[in-house]
Amino acid sequence: MNVDNLLIGLIYIALFFLLFALGKVVYNLLHREYDLNKEMVDNDNPAVSLAVTGYYAGLVLSIGAAVVGPSAGLASDVMDILIYGTLSIVLLNISSFLCDWVILAKFNVRDELLRDRNQGTGAVIFGVLVASGFVIFGSVSGSGGTVWTAMGFWGLGQVLLVVAALIYNVITPFDIHKEIEKDNVAAGIAFSGALVAMGIVVGLAAEGEFISWRENVPTFVTYACIGLVSLPFLRLLTDRLLLPGVKLSDEIIGLRPDKSKEERGPNVGAAYVEAFAYIAGAFIIYWCI
Repeated sequence: MNVDNLLIGLIYIALFFLLFALGKVVYNLLHREYDLNKEMVDNDNPAVSLAVTGYYAGLVLSIGAAVVGPSAGLASDVMDILIYGTLSIVLLNISSFLCDWVILAKFNVRDELLRDRNQGTGAVIFGVLVASGFVIFGSVSGSGGTVWTAMGFWGLGQVLLVVAALIYNVITPFDIHKEIEKDNVAAGIAFSGALVAMGIVVGLAAEGEFISWRENVPTFVTYACIGLVSLPFLRLLTDRLLLPGVKLSDEIIGLRPDKSKEERGPNVGAAYVEAFAYIAGAFIIYWCI
């Protein structure tokens, strides 16, 4: 690496942190119902910390989409980073509200985070925002597209992500919203892992060169749907390899192996394994399909 490339890289890093600071300001303005520093430091609120960390992780992925890719010259690159970086911040914050209004619509997210300090809710928000970060990364990165193509693929990806989350709620053998509202952290972690995996599959399906709507949209939808359909089976296979003989759904809601009605409490460790299984499955799908 020569000196010129090093200086250009430092300019990109400075732009990245400038946009990250802008994303933080936007988040604070949209969540004026609580003081972020007070909740995270003075109140030691782990639920808010999880949610905010998810936003920051999604922000890194979203802004990163504007930075990666071939260079078109310093002036053009700076303009693209500022335009697409700002767009990515806007899209991520819209995704955050979609989480509140659609995925977690059955209860008051603000109350769960602030009053109940519900870490399960914080984990789900973490998952949604990281998943949305992957969707934005796939939509914005690549060559040949415009602001409109980025917004279009983000919209399609967000719809697929919401539909997949709703289907996950239907096929899961327990009521996810009910478990999370009962402060079941394990249920929130498992759901978060599934959401991140869905975001990886959907978002990276949008990655690549844009040729035309007619050619790219069917390919995107096909790959995303194949990935989402394959994900539960790969998760099941991964579970069998990692924890053979264990039914993770029972572990997450705290049922004893003898199926008795007595509960022993949710198994957070099992939830981490399930979350990992989903995410590992998503990367396997991405690498192989």
